[in-house]
Amino acid sequence: MELLQLEYFRTVAHLEHMTKAAQELHIAQPALSKTIARLEEDLGVPLFDRQNRKIRLNAFGRAFLKKVETALDMLDEGRREVADLAGMERGSIHLATNTLGRITAALGAFRAKHPEVNFRILQTAPSSAEEMTLLLEQGEVDLCFTAASLDHPGVRELPVLNAEVFLAVPPGHKLEARQSVRLVDVADEPFIEYKTGHPFRGINESFCREAGIRPNIVCEVDEPGALGSLVEAGLGVAFVPACRKDEIPPYPMLRIESPVCRRVFSVSWLERRYLSEAARRFTRFLGEYYSES
Repeated sequence: MELLQLEYFRTVAHLEHMTKAAQELHIAQPALSKTIARLEEDLGVPLFDRQNRKIRLNAFGRAFLKKVETALDMLDEGRREVADLAGMERGSIHLATNTLGRITAALGAFRAKHPEVNFRILQTAPSSAEEMTLLLEQGEVDLCFTAASLDHPGVRELPVLNAEVFLAVPPGHKLEARQSVRLVDVADEPFIEYKTGHPFRGINESFCREAGIRPNIVCEVDEPGALGSLVEAGLGVAFVPACRKDEIPPYPMLRIESPVCRRVFSVSWLERRYLSEAARRFTRFLGEYYSES
């Protein structure tokens, strides 16, 4: 049994389609079919049910796939651990995030200090907690950065940023001269919100529930940039996180007296999987970076 056979089998098992698997692996389909056939011959059982040129992973295949994925993951972790022990921690960090705007500056600051470290960034959909958990479990990414807890067994989360949330109001708004406001005082204001499913939407709704108000939502957006632009245009008020000291927003931001409004951003990783020195260093850096900001 060869390592290449196991890697080919895993790809075919995930896609359950020989042609697509061959394309993904960049090999000819007949060669892939022969490799899988030899593997089944070695094991003494078929791993797929075949009917009318379609293949489906059978009970033998599902059982074998679990062991194959564990074995390949362990080998990958072993390679990375050996590289670290040999002083080759530079490598790369694979990161998934659904709040790219919040981490971009930190990425730039880390790269300035460690230019030898390469990043592969995957921007996921806002409502992507399940997707990010799956990416961690499949070893597709090392770390996730999000404002909403993944809340999954075996996933460790380290809070790195506890950001106060303010109320942004349009320039010239009747409240712009105030330093602070209670949410109950703006219950009748038009609100600009994120779309349902966005992690910030759920957090913002919890603020309103605690204040005992039901916001009048007049517009729903996907991106923070769109939200800020609509506030600046005078369409309504919105929840926005604290800015960096060197950032000047184009609209007034009022501190919310009650209830306490904060967003907690965390870095997550799979506890059972080896985390490279570069990834561990980046995790520590984020905590230091945001505490200084």
